[in-house]
Amino acid sequence: MVRLGIPRPPGVALGDRVVHGWNPDGYAALLGVTYRAARRFSPAELASRLDRVLESAQGLIARFDARQMDHVPPERKRTLRDLAFHVFRLSLGFVDAVDRAELPESVYEERAYPELVSGGDVARYGALVRARLSGWFQGAGADEYTRTVQTYYGPQAADALLERTTWHAGQHLRQLYVLAERLGVTPPAPLPMDALAGLPLPDALW
Repeated sequence: MVRLGIPRPPGVALGDRVVHGWNPDGYAALLGVTYRAARRFSPAELASRLDRVLESAQGLIARFDARQMDHVPPERKRTLRDLAFHVFRLSLGFVDAVDRAELPESVYEERAYPELVSGGDVARYGALVRARLSGWFQGAGADEYTRTVQTYYGPQAADALLERTTWHAGQHLRQLYVLAERLGVTPPAPLPMDALAGLPLPDALW
């Protein structure tokens, strides 16, 4: 696969013909099979859904104290603090990736900044991220979403990356609600299922 120009999965090769990255349409064309894509939401709808996910995360995270933020769930060796930070950082990573036409994997590996100690600290960071995203979406033209971004898992259209960002953040929001229940933290509102409806979320929670 490396010889054919695919540095890492996912990718499909048929002889010397190659499709790199998450590209079901390209895979189907390569293999000569019929493929019907799932419903695609508009960038405006995805932006609205992403903000609702982040708003919910911000309100929930603010209720965790510093001690609870040190909690490490058995399903994933990552503190609650790093998970909460990750929800906002991956979302901010979308606009950085489109602006720079590149998304390195290191964005998803960053840990919470040292000054983010309590849930309130991370929630305030989340407010800044939401403001940055709101400004970007308001100023973005239609051509922004047709750009190709070189991601660590292959080239992706910006609108496809936005969909991934939205369900990625939504998946972690689901996890945060489960952790809140375990730690006896009452969410300010129920999980916003309508914001997640129709997105390609995994069945498994972890």
